[in-house]
Amino acid sequence: MENYSINSDILEIQGLDIPESSIYPVFFAVLFFYITLLISNFGVLILIITEKSLHQPMYLLFCNLSVNDLFGNTVLLPRLLSDMFASKKLTTYAQCATQAFCSHIFGSASHMILMLGLTIRLSRCRYIILNAYCDNASLFKLSCEDVYINNLYGLVFTAVLFGSSIGCIVVTYLRIAMIFWTKKSKVLNNRALQTCGSHLLVFMIMIMTGFLTIILHRFPDYPYLRKLAYIFFHVVPANLNPIIYGMQTKSLRQKIWQILFRKVSSSAPQR
Repeated sequence: MENYSINSDILEIQGLDIPESSIYPVFFAVLFFYITLLISNFGVLILIITEKSLHQPMYLLFCNLSVNDLFGNTVLLPRLLSDMFASKKLTTYAQCATQAFCSHIFGSASHMILMLGLTIRLSRCRYIILNAYCDNASLFKLSCEDVYINNLYGLVFTAVLFGSSIGCIVVTYLRIAMIFWTKKSKVLNNRALQTCGSHLLVFMIMIMTGFLTIILHRFPDYPYLRKLAYIFFHVVPANLNPIIYGMQTKSLRQKIWQILFRKVSSSAPQR
């Protein structure tokens, strides 16, 4: 392709390659996951905000987790759902850059200003986003300039982010294991294994899908796998987090059961 600049702000998103016969099943499946994560995360937020006994640092951390899940999935899924029925998926460069910015905030915000700053400075000679959504790697692929710096920065950041994240998790879980090993209590050990195991499962899903999304941008022969990994990165942890942090935290679990029991009792017919 010739190296020339495009001044138009209109971009075309490639979207998901879904057979026409599968559009409705895929649409309703994604819609179901989106509705469930909305209900569960808003439920956790409302419960923690309204119950004064839960106004503690740990539960405020759960609030931040729910807000991040709601934000990240609302940036991606509504547009993805609407694009499933569009014959031509068009967006503006400003909208695409905004979605890319919000998308990377969901994953990690610390590097976003520098990364998008490098990308926005590039000229554009293409207008098709080779993806189902807008992110930084999709944007710098619009340029015919040398994007070595962008690729290098993205890969270095990925290595540092995943390396430090995995390192912190390993150290934390080793310390937890040592503490419970010295306690030698079967009840505490089983409880720790159940809680930490479920947390580790969600973390590993995020790590694997996030890693696949970033790495597969450098391998254009697997676009469908990359898109699927990114959707899983958003949807799966956001649906699992309220279950893990809500149902396995004693105070939250008790409040949830109290509210459910209260509603069942109030709806029962009076004799």
